[in-house]
Amino acid sequence: MQNWKKGLDWRSFLIDLLEMSLQRVLGLKKMVDSRWQNSHTYCLWQMTLRQRRNPYAILRMQDTMAQELALANKQLLMVRQAALHQLFEKEHRQYQQELNQMGKAFYVERL
Repeated sequence: MQNWKKGLDWRSFLIDLLEMSLQRVLGLKKMVDSRWQNSHTYCLWQMTLRQRRNPYAILRMQDTMAQELALANKQLLMVRQAALHQLFEKEHRQYQQELNQMGKAFYVERL
């Protein structure tokens, strides 16, 4: 009887140990599942945040490009106006020289 009791105690000890190990494993599995779920949620949140942020970045970039184009067009207009002004001055001097060679001049009103 004594041996049977000792065997029963040994078996119950092993069963208790296995139950504790199983509970520990289940606790670890629950913790891992929870952390995975949190990481997954965070990743989804980051993806949606990036998707929402990109259209705003595109709009800002388009606005910046439109401003740069407007400034470039304004600068190009100024450069072209200056080039035309120089061309007109050059032509005026040329006509003045031709008129001087013919003994004529432009009429200039003096105040």
